[in-house]
Amino acid sequence: MKRAIRVTVNGVPHARDADVRSTLADFVREDLDLTGTHVGCEHGVCGACTVLLDGEPVRACLMLAVQADGRAITTIEGIAPGDGLHPVQEAFWGKHGLQCGYCTPGIIVSVCAFLEEHPTPTHEEIREMLAGHLCRCTGYHFIVEAIAEAARSLASSQKA
Repeated sequence: MKRAIRVTVNGVPHARDADVRSTLADFVREDLDLTGTHVGCEHGVCGACTVLLDGEPVRACLMLAVQADGRAITTIEGIAPGDGLHPVQEAFWGKHGLQCGYCTPGIIVSVCAFLEEHPTPTHEEIREMLAGHLCRCTGYHFIVEAIAEAARSLASSQKA
């Protein structure tokens, strides 16, 4: 059974018929071909599927696509302005926070929302935020350093 939904994904409006049992993660990956959102545990534990729903991070594997009807979604593909990288992505690149990359899209999406509310986070606050993400490479040190660098970069760009 399908239901018509309208969503705005990365600033682009879409009107589609979505299977009523399809998760938001499957919808963005399969119906919209935005494969940057990864599906890891399918239980909302690992955070690999995190997207922004009206600016708030949500686990796309726990939400049905039809629940997103009328809402705005931002995936990893919509984080960067234009063809360049977002400062968070630049920091992950520069501080070697990418590792295998499977968890990275979900973490970066969460970090963007986190830094909106915590523009100058401590390492403890960063680690607390990361508690909702599992990195199978276990290289959290580089991820924490990347987030701290992203916060500094965003703060300095706002002063300029």
